[in-house]
Amino acid sequence: MRTAYRVLALAIAALVVIQAAVIGYGMFAQLNWIDHGGTLDKSALESSAPGAAAFLLHGLNGGIALLLSLALLIISFFAKIAQGVRWAVIVLIATVVQVALGMLSHTLTAVGALHWAVALVLFGVAVGAATHARKLAPVKERVPTDVA
Repeated sequence: MRTAYRVLALAIAALVVIQAAVIGYGMFAQLNWIDHGGTLDKSALESSAPGAAAFLLHGLNGGIALLLSLALLIISFFAKIAQGVRWAVIVLIATVVQVALGMLSHTLTAVGALHWAVALVLFGVAVGAATHARKLAPVKERVPTDVA
């Protein structure tokens, strides 16, 4: 279970990296397309315009990250990692906030500035959870009274 916990935490961190790459590709592909005479509007985003699929993939990966975060929390109860549940809860909260900010940014575009910042936080806590899972829980030994 400890290995599953680490793999899920690292997979969440990897999804954050993939998210950044996909959205970067989508934006630059569309900017290039505009530079060469393309017109960007809603119909272009819904068609096969360069980069349009990247936006769809970005949204799908967000949903996958949310599912993996929930799975991490469930596994954390069985993994017997010191503070593993706490780390999993933090990862889940960061993921929920990240997805919510992404959805909200369609209405309030300024929220997009927070969306990328929380992505960095999510990456950090996911890597932190995976790293923390490598540490063994401290062993509490009783010291005999005649030795102390």
